[in-house]
Amino acid sequence: MKKFVIWRHAKSSWDHAFRSDHERSLANRGLSDTPEMATRLLKKGIKPDLMVSSDAVRALDTARLAASIFQYPKEKIMALASMYHAGTKGLLHAIHQTENRHEIVFFFGHNPGMTDLVNHFGEELDNLPTCGQFGFQSSAGAWNEISPENTRFWFYDFPKSKLPDI
Repeated sequence: MKKFVIWRHAKSSWDHAFRSDHERSLANRGLSDTPEMATRLLKKGIKPDLMVSSDAVRALDTARLAASIFQYPKEKIMALASMYHAGTKGLLHAIHQTENRHEIVFFFGHNPGMTDLVNHFGEELDNLPTCGQFGFQSSAGAWNEISPENTRFWFYDFPKSKLPDI
């Protein structure tokens, strides 16, 4: 069974107006939310075999902070320029290109693409909040076979949630 987590980057900073959107870093809230959200997953026994991120600073920093909680080597995070503001088609491409040896993969990216991807898989979500996570399980035997027909809800969590444990 393939499992994947759609993880929106943590809250970003607008303190440096001269930086491009791509170069925006994390705000203090993002720096505190990310370890908290990673710890929640770790307590449930959910750890990534692979971490894939947009190459934008705020997404990559979110992935790196999470990696430190999971003891995942930061240098093994795959940074993809194609995931920066990717839509559903681009994000599906990243999922479909995943090597089959991986069973649990975390994808770090941006809205509106991340919310659109959640909806593509049949869930109704208005907005995936910053640092929000939406997990899916698929009965597909290979990543390139992942589709709405063989994929189902696993969990949903975000920093301000008061949801019960999965």
